[in-house]
Amino acid sequence: MKYMEKLEELVKKRHGTVLSTDLDQQGIPRTYLQQMVKMGKLEKVDHGTYVAVDAIEDEMYTIQTKYSKIIFSHETALFLHGLSDRTPFEYAVTVPSGYKAVSRLKESCKIYYIRRELHDLGCTTMVSAFGNPIRVYDVERTICDIVRSRNRMDVQIFLQAIKEYFSSESNARKIIKYGKQFGIEEKIRTYMEVLS
Repeated sequence: MKYMEKLEELVKKRHGTVLSTDLDQQGIPRTYLQQMVKMGKLEKVDHGTYVAVDAIEDEMYTIQTKYSKIIFSHETALFLHGLSDRTPFEYAVTVPSGYKAVSRLKESCKIYYIRRELHDLGCTTMVSAFGNPIRVYDVERTICDIVRSRNRMDVQIFLQAIKEYFSSESNARKIIKYGKQFGIEEKIRTYMEVLS
């Protein structure tokens, strides 16, 4: 298969959003990106980010690929799990303590920090609205995160998510285990007793 064909296949596979690093992984020379831009098939939207002219950029996929340590969390994870009906106007992400968040990331994301040993706890993969894989915390981790950070959240979003989670089939064993690790087990048990 020729490089141009491989690149067109990659653009299709990535639902219109392709990164220059994707080409490196596939062994496609980056000059083919410029050729597709000149042909009017791709548009450069950011450093190393290209989008097909007939597609919309998958921002979540792009952000996570550029900043490999981020995991979508809090309000964004609530929305992805169906526990909030409000589309977040900025993405909430969690990074390990000590991570140097660049100003571009700070402009588009609400950043939460966590100890390195707890960063990957509850991390799972979901599919973005554009069909690309993204890392997000599971529901139980997300509930623990919002309980820990409730003062930084909209009260209505917090209450809706807590009520919805604990009134449905919740995984009590898992959320209590996470609660212990975050030092909020008693708060989690209180919500369970009141809302279950």
